[in-house]
Formats: sequence, C-alpha cells, structure tokens
Amino acid sequence: MWLDIAVACLAAPERACPAEPRGWQSSAAGCLVFALWGGVCVGARALEPLEGLQVHGFLTQGYFLTSRNRVFGHSEGDGSLDFIEAGINASWTPLPRLQLAVQPLFRRAGAGHESDLELDFGLMDYALLSTEDKQLGIRLGRIKNPRGLYNDTRDVAFTRPSILLPESIYYDKLRELNVSADGAQLYGELRSRWGDFSLQFGPVVPRADNLDLELAIFFEDRPGTFTNDGFMYIGRLTYQLDGGRYKLAASGLHHLAVRYETRFSPPQDLSAGTNLYDEWIVSAQYNGERWGFTGEYSQTYNENQGFGPSFPDTAFTGEGYYLQAMYRISPKWETLLRYDVYYGDREDRDGAKFEALTGIPGHNIYAKDWTIGARYYVTPAVMVAAEYHHVYGTGWLPSQDNPDLNATDKKWDLFALLVSYRF
Repeated sequence: MWLDIAVACLAAPERACPAEPRGWQSSAAGCLVFALWGGVCVGARALEPLEGLQVHGFLTQGYFLTSRNRVFGHSEGDGSLDFIEAGINASWTPLPRLQLAVQPLFRRAGAGHESDLELDFGLMDYALLSTEDKQLGIRLGRIKNPRGLYNDTRDVAFTRPSILLPESIYYDKLRELNVSADGAQLYGELRSRWGDFSLQFGPVVPRADNLDLELAIFFEDRPGTFTNDGFMYIGRLTYQLDGGRYKLAASGLHHLAVRYETRFSPPQDLSAGTNLYDEWIVSAQYNGERWGFTGEYSQTYNENQGFGPSFPDTAFTGEGYYLQAMYRISPKWETLLRYDVYYGDREDRDGAKFEALTGIPGHNIYAKDWTIGARYYVTPAVMVAAEYHHVYGTGWLPSQDNPDLNATDKKWDLFALLVSYRF
C-alpha cells in the first residue's frame, strides 16, 4: 500500500529527533515549522510505547535561481529561498484490520503560498480481506490521488527522483487540486507467480477552491471563486514484476467538474460557468541495480461552458510526456537526465491559435524542459540534491509568481538546490 511505502521512505534507522535548527526563529513561518518539528519529536518519544503507532516526519529547504521568469519566489538575480516543506506523518493500527493515518503539511512555495498549513491526507483504512497473496480494503477521508508513479508520496523529497517532478504530468501550478481529494477509495492487491497487481479506485471531491485553479482557467484573478460540482472518479491499475524491477501503470480521472461562482449580482462580463476535465496517464519503469528508466504519457480533456461572451465555450485536448534515465554511481550518489514536454493544446503546439484568440504570448501554453541532476545521501536521513533545467516555453510556470503572462520569457534556465532531512 502507498501508506506503507510512505512510512518506509520516511523512516531512518536509529535516528533520534533533531537538535534545534539554527536560523529559523527569525520568522513567523520558521517558528511554526520549529514548533511542529519539536512538538512531534517530543510526542513521538512520549507515544512510542503505544502499540501500532508510528510517527515520522521531514523538513526540506530549497533554493531556486532563474535566468528569467520566477519559480517559488523572486528567483531572478540572487535566487529565492522561499521553498520549504515540513510534514508530520502519524499512523496507528488500533485493530488488526484498521489503520488510521494523518499528515499535516507546512509549505512555503512563492507568491500566494507563503505559509500554507494544510491537511495533506487524513484517512481511515480498513482491510476487508488480508492474506499472504491477496488484499482488499477501503479508505475514507482525505486520500492521496493515485496519479502516475510519484503523486502518492510527492511531498517527501526522498521519494521524488528530482527536485521538481516532471511538470508535464505532475503540475506544481495546480498542486492542491492534484495531490489529494476527499472521499472514498476501494483498493486491492494480488501477488502471483506472474507478478503483482494492484488497483485503486473511488469517488472523491476535488480541492477546487483556490486561486491557482482560477489563474489556470482564466489566466487572471477574477472576482469570484470556484467550487466543486459533484464527484470525480479516479483510479490506477499497477503491475509489477521481479520485486518492482519492472513496473507498468495506467491512471485515469473522470469528470473533474468545477463551477465558477461570480460575486456580482447580476454578473458582469463573466457568468457562472463550469470547467470539465478528464485525464489518463500510462507509465512504465525499469529499476536495475545501477540504471533506472522511466517514461509517462498523459492526455487531458478540458471543456469550458457557460462563462459568457467574454470567455467563449472551448474544448481542447492537452498532452504531456517525459523520458527519464537515472544512474546510481554508488549507494550515496545518483544522477538523472530527463526530457519533459507539455502541450496545453495538442492541436496548437506552438500556441499560435491561443495567442491570436487571447493576445497572450503563445509560449504560455507549452514547455519543453531538459533536466540534468544529481543527489547525494549524506546519511540515510539527510539528502542534498542539485539540478539544472533548460526550458523552452512557460506552460508550467507557477501562476502566482508570474501574474503578468505578457512579461514572461520563452527561453529560460533554472538552477535548484535542495537539502532534506527525515526522521
């Protein structure tokens, strides 16, 4: 199960809670992170004797420097340190078939996300059937969305192959909508001599009330808000062979519907319309002793209806894919090379039709990204990573960091550093 994977990735053998981190007390956000960090460490020690309880956590600091455009703060010039992730993961098994899990998350990620404190996931997991080779269960609550290979544990830097995940699939600019949702999920696993199969599927309510979604649809902040318009259905089928050396997966999302509620009565130039979204992803991965290869491909269907004459009805299909190679130099060193491509509209790959219709530069709906990176495991609990991106297009730039799309540059470079600690 993904929860067991997350706990295993966070757990560091024979690690005590950290000493007080220096330099954090100078900001309110830093105090909050330190309070969470210290409080949970004390709590972990105090609750350790409670049978079935596990507490783990992580703290990540990133630095981003761009030649043009902005990523997670004012990254031009001297760069930006406005990227922090701190999470606490607690799971408890009060009964043999029942598991409770929760993870609050603090995140700072540039403009509009200076001090986000949210419930990343919080759920009840009940195993209806559990044998040596079969498992069937149900989860209720706020659940990680089973999208692609990395979405389930994307907030833990140790589980990401790079500082930034492939943006063609994982969309940091719409992270809140993509990372988790509220509802139910049925899951099953079957282990056989032909390989291991797992399935997750369920109806959930998306987390749609955020400015990032409004900017993604309207390309500007309008006087209104988005709300959910019913359940969406999301699932993933995964096949693994030879202990995970070979992995195939297919993910799908159907009927993500959000409705715009205008603040004007009667509405002015924008009506209470809806956005409909469907998505499917296919994934393939090989994990060898030294080499690892991963590829994922996605198509998305977007339809805007009823927003009025200033925003005509539209329907278009997006496309994204990446190819990635990893090489493990030693148990402590890993390197990565990736090519990542995103098209907001596969019928308008250069953005010319979009630019003619909106007056916004066409490079804002596509991006092609070459990435090279490396990471070093100082200890099992401390990891340092660096990577360089050469990007053509701005389709995945964080919207709130770049509110004026006419001021963005088509060709740009990004350098990132990251330090992460887990306990």
